[in-house]
Amino acid sequence: MSLIQLIDFKILGDERGSLVSLEQNKNIPFDIKRVYYLFDTKSNEARGFHAHKALRQVGVCVKGSCSIKMDNGLQQKTVVLNSSEKGLLIDVMQWHEMYDFSGDCVFMVLASDYYDEEDYIRDYDEFIRLVKSES
Repeated sequence: MSLIQLIDFKILGDERGSLVSLEQNKNIPFDIKRVYYLFDTKSNEARGFHAHKALRQVGVCVKGSCSIKMDNGLQQKTVVLNSSEKGLLIDVMQWHEMYDFSGDCVFMVLASDYYDEEDYIRDYDEFIRLVKSES
């Protein structure tokens, strides 16, 4: 599985404007149980700094832009999301850090399950230990 998996969304529209439809198990590769979004995040602040044991997510910059560092414990890559036409799959056991938010950034996340603190791995060293134990 690729570390960076971008999903292209089909744009529908006409002279009145554009529309993107997000549908579970169609262009979003799981059932959607939770949606949340970040906004008014200062450009010098960073968010994330965790991985999930079971949760899958798709992040979309609905407006503006931000950078996301993805890390699977073996390699790291950074992607800039700056289009509402693309989503980033944040799969299980992928450490992610969001930063460099534009002033107008609205970053929406669709999640495969409800919030569960037990699913979070918030310590990077623990994350690396878990990745190595699965190898």
